[in-house]
Amino acid sequence: MGLSQRSRRYAPIALLGVAGIALAGCGAPGGTDGGGEGGGGGDNSVTIYGTIVEGEAELLAESWADFEEENDIEIKYEGSQDFETQLGTRAQGGNPPDIAIFPQPGLFADYAARDFLKPAPEAVEANAKEYWTQGWVDFGTYEDEFYGAPLMASVKGWVWYSPKKFAEWGVEEPTSWEELLTLTQKIQETSGKAPWCAGFESGVATGWPGTDWIEDLVLRNAGADVYDQWVKNEIPFTDPQIKEAFDATGELLLNPAYVNGGFGDVRSINSTAFGDVAPAVASGECALTHQASFLSGFFPEGTDISEEGDVWAFLLPSQSEDETFITGGGEIVGAFSDDEATQKVLEYLSSPEWADSRLALGGVTSANKGVDIEAVENPILQESIKLLQDDSVTFRFDGSDQMPGAVGSGTFWKGMVAWINGTSTDEVLTQIETGWPSSLSLIHI
Repeated sequence: MGLSQRSRRYAPIALLGVAGIALAGCGAPGGTDGGGEGGGGGDNSVTIYGTIVEGEAELLAESWADFEEENDIEIKYEGSQDFETQLGTRAQGGNPPDIAIFPQPGLFADYAARDFLKPAPEAVEANAKEYWTQGWVDFGTYEDEFYGAPLMASVKGWVWYSPKKFAEWGVEEPTSWEELLTLTQKIQETSGKAPWCAGFESGVATGWPGTDWIEDLVLRNAGADVYDQWVKNEIPFTDPQIKEAFDATGELLLNPAYVNGGFGDVRSINSTAFGDVAPAVASGECALTHQASFLSGFFPEGTDISEEGDVWAFLLPSQSEDETFITGGGEIVGAFSDDEATQKVLEYLSSPEWADSRLALGGVTSANKGVDIEAVENPILQESIKLLQDDSVTFRFDGSDQMPGAVGSGTFWKGMVAWINGTSTDEVLTQIETGWPSSLSLIHI
């Protein structure tokens, strides 16, 4: 999907002083002679290609450094924001990497369907079934064949705020959508400022934060069955249940009295970088913002993320107070090679040991049930991990990431931008729906 959707979701970790994935990338990686069996550079060398770049790529390399030394395997990682196009070119040219970290399950399934990917080793499948919920295992499965285990994950639908400001205004966390609307109104009346801030700007991926709003509202208000039908286009964007999600989101994001706190008017949402809202929340200039767990990495150094600290978060309420609904994202690891070194790397990446190694470096979450949660210092990331591991929680993967690129990173992203700029909801929904291709099993090359 053009600039990988995961590449902009796993954001710069400001607290660690690194640049991050979302907005920068390398050029197309140079290939190695590996033919259709993968791009390995020798028995003790494994190439990995993904969307993760800059500071986050450095942390990724650090996470497996001990494994490399202990197993005498060199892992050569290359990252690019042009991942989808370049991987397609390399796969078709018979020169893929040994391993690819796919940011979308739909794209992963495309490659499995074309027989580019090797079935996962038994040890990887065993790890996936032991340490992940069935839903995550399903993301790595195509036509009853298991091809790859998850890597990292994120929980969306968090509403971030300043506990100090909530105390000052005499308000509390809402437990329903109506309470959220009441909270918004009270903050606006008390402070005299627009309570919500939002940023949809993300380079060529501008618009994706808006899709997160819609996905959250479809799942929470229409339910999991409708959500599943929607991402497969069994229910179109023009369906009243999808329009309802837009209307609910519009109660906040299209109301000039409610946005864009600290940044401008409604249209300024499209020109505000998604990570720039974090400092505004920490300072109290913005009262509320909706963003995934990784936003914790955007707050200024020294920000106290705790219930009585500078910043805290609650999950976007749903119509049902008795059931927890969450959307999220993550990556699936797939292999183009089945040589011994590649299989060892795949097994390690599917293990709690690797997950613990990466979590210890900060800024990310995992759905792996074997991780040491207590080693994660950030309490929102801790809570996100617990949610991802909880079988009683209704979890659904990011909808736009499951849709074909022409829709998910095409008309859907663009539609959100047009909607914020004033295009009517009905017109936007019709425009988005036109993106659905006639064939849904094509690799976008």
